[in-house]
Amino acid sequence: MKLPFYEEIQPVFDHFPKYHMKILLADFNTNVRRENILKPTTGNDSLHQDSNDNGVRIVNFATSKNLVINSTMFPHRNICNYTWTSPDGKTYNQTDHILIDRRWRSSILDVRSFRGADYDSDHYLVVAKVRERLAVSKQATQKSDVERCNLRKLNELEVRKQYQIKILNRFAALENLSDSEDIHNRA
Repeated sequence: MKLPFYEEIQPVFDHFPKYHMKILLADFNTNVRRENILKPTTGNDSLHQDSNDNGVRIVNFATSKNLVINSTMFPHRNICNYTWTSPDGKTYNQTDHILIDRRWRSSILDVRSFRGADYDSDHYLVVAKVRERLAVSKQATQKSDVERCNLRKLNELEVRKQYQIKILNRFAALENLSDSEDIHNRA
């Protein structure tokens, strides 16, 4: 069951354009440990000291797809890191994780679980605060060559007359230009 999941999800990730923000949220049933060697992919704030088999799989998957496990990056009290409680109420684990593309890792502002949400499960609700930065197009940042007009000034009689004269002169110049082109074409 574990291997087919990763075999199915890899082509899905490969299908997305590389510049899109990719976020993966799931119950991976993993324990991911805090360790310096895993730091590029995991953070210091994992609940567990040791990784289980699924934890190694998720770290390998995240590393191969250039993802980070953001649910291990934010310092919270342990009670806010628990995502699952055993039926006996004595065992707590952080098994639900949020992965995001390394390029967009700063877009996740916080990840934590909320114990008060009741949705008929032994898992706690995991919430991420996400901020997406939109790129400003280059056209919007470049200054336009066209001057802005203050149309309210056209209410003044003198300004309106000057504007009409300028427009008439421009149209006259265009008419003269087209007449001279016609003369050259006839010859």
